[in-house]
Amino acid sequence: MDKKAFVKYLSALLLFGLNGIVASNISLSSYEIVFLRTLIGSVLLVVLFLIGKGKFHIKEHKKDTVFIALSGIAMGTSWMFLYEAYQQIGVSLASLIYYCGPVIVMILSPLIFKEKLTFPKIIGFATVLVGVVLVNGNVSNGNGNNWGLLCGGMSAVMYCFMVTLNKQSKSITGMENSVIQLFVSFLTVAIFVGIKQGFVIDVPTNDWAWITILGILNTGIGCYLYFSPLSKLPVQTVAVCGYLEPLSAVVFATVLLDEKMTVIQIVGAVCIIGGAMIGELVKTKNR
Repeated sequence: MDKKAFVKYLSALLLFGLNGIVASNISLSSYEIVFLRTLIGSVLLVVLFLIGKGKFHIKEHKKDTVFIALSGIAMGTSWMFLYEAYQQIGVSLASLIYYCGPVIVMILSPLIFKEKLTFPKIIGFATVLVGVVLVNGNVSNGNGNNWGLLCGGMSAVMYCFMVTLNKQSKSITGMENSVIQLFVSFLTVAIFVGIKQGFVIDVPTNDWAWITILGILNTGIGCYLYFSPLSKLPVQTVAVCGYLEPLSAVVFATVLLDEKMTVIQIVGAVCIIGGAMIGELVKTKNR
């Protein structure tokens, strides 16, 4: 496995783990936050790409471009659902529900990517599913926000589409992939915002610093670090190690936002993270 690509990927996950923390300081609606986030992030990536004298190969690789564009649509949609879930049920629970997405990816990988599904992976799946039930128990029993739960679930489904579609691009990788992906994501959110309310957004002065951080660091740089190594990593490694994001999100939310989780939910979180890591640890041991 490419070590440099792996380090980039892990760095992006930690940045993404801070997304909910940064967003919690912004008073705008979820879709307005995502709109500004993707706008700033895509502009940054385009500028960096042009400064680096990058060239687009859209005409030469039209099929890859279509896959990346579809992945961008999925990403924009997933983020809108995720940020709504942040506001409805909190960063911790929303992040854990969102990362049911990698489980879906791992289940589908033998069919889509012809990757072998081993017995440890199956055990990992079962453990993760138990964790999901425990984490979401209070919400689904009426003690939480069912709309927030639905948004979290939809963000996971769209995450699956995002990763699997992007993985189909073999020729367009690195910075070019990230630029197209994020720009299409921005266009997707922009269309939604335009239809819903138009493009007039009243941003409080105190929000601009947090919006800038979210757009430049957590989105522009984060997306580059995340998507540029995807083609060099096995899809199941991407899915399993991706659980560093919700784990860090839960830790950050507990420490910085003082979010509380019940004992059962903590056990569920351990099952989700631990179950997802089982397959990767066994594979590493075999190597």
